[in-house]
Amino acid sequence: MEIAVIVLDGVFDSGLAAVLDVLNTATAMAQQLSEAPRWNVTTVGFDRQVRTSAGHIVCCEPVKLAERADLLVVPAVNEFQPEALVDLVSGESTAPVRELIAMTRARGAAIASACAGSFLLAEAGILDGLRATTTWWFAPVFRARYPKVLLDQSAMLVREDAITTAGAAFGHVDMALSIVRESSPAVADIVARYLVVDERPSQAPYIIPSALAKSDPVVAAFERWVRDRLAEPVSIPEAARSLGVSERTLQRSVQRAVGTSPIRFVQDLRIERAIHLLRTTDLSLETISRRVGYEQANTLRSLLRERTGKTTAALRTV
Repeated sequence: MEIAVIVLDGVFDSGLAAVLDVLNTATAMAQQLSEAPRWNVTTVGFDRQVRTSAGHIVCCEPVKLAERADLLVVPAVNEFQPEALVDLVSGESTAPVRELIAMTRARGAAIASACAGSFLLAEAGILDGLRATTTWWFAPVFRARYPKVLLDQSAMLVREDAITTAGAAFGHVDMALSIVRESSPAVADIVARYLVVDERPSQAPYIIPSALAKSDPVVAAFERWVRDRLAEPVSIPEAARSLGVSERTLQRSVQRAVGTSPIRFVQDLRIERAIHLLRTTDLSLETISRRVGYEQANTLRSLLRERTGKTTAALRTV
C-alpha cells in the first residue's frame, strides 16, 4: 500500500510522529514475521520543508506524489481554540490541502485523519452523510458547522466508505494501528505489544461534560442546575421551567451542544461524579450510588461498565 502523509505548517508533533512510528514499526515487524512489507510511507508537503507546532523542521517530498497514493493520511494541526481552528481550516492557507482531500476522494483513494484533522475533511465536503468522529471537546463547534456529518463524539475510531477518522490527539495511534490491522491483524497485534499501546474503542471515559456544556448558555445553566441536584430525582420539565425555557428548547440545546438527550446528559454528569468519588474516596459503591441519584448500586455498576468498559474495582485503581 502506498501511503502519503501530508504535513502542514503547525502540524501536531506527536500526532505526526505517532503515525510514522506505528507504520514504520509495522514494516519492520512484517519483515520479522516473514510477511512482505505492505506499507510504503512517503511524507509529502506543499513545501520541501515544513515547520511543526513545536518548531521542528520536517523534510517533505513533493505533494504531487500523493496523487497516486492508495491512502492519504492527514495528521492534525495543533490548534486548541475552536474559533481559531475553524478560521484555519476554512482559510486560504489550507485551500490547497482541502483541494487535495477532495481530489483524493474523487479518485476513490482512502483517506484517514485524527483529532482536529477531521475538520479539514469536513471542510472539504467529503464527510457529508457519513459517520465520523473528532476531538471530543471540539464536538459542539464541529456539529454546528457541519450538520450534514453524522458526528459520533464518543467514538475513538470511525471507518466508513474508505474514510477513517479518529478522536483526540493520541487518537493518531489508534488511526495508524487501524491502517495496519486492515492489512494484517497479526502485525497490528505485535506492533501494539512492542510499542505498549492499546486500541481504545471509545473517547467516552475521557469526556468532560462541563467542557461541552459551556458552548451553550442554556446547557451550561442546565448543567449547574443538575449538579446541585445529583442525589435527587431529576425532572426535565422542572429543569426547563427553572431555567425559563421550554422543554423542547432545552432538548434542542442539549442535542446541539453535546449530541445527546437531556436524560443522557444527566447520566453523564452522575457517572463523572461517581468515577471521581471512586478514585478519591473509600466510600462504598452503595453510598456513592445514593450520592449520584441511584438507589441501587447495581444500576450504577452497569452504567459504569457500559460507559467505561471497566469494573468499579478497576476504576478505583486507576
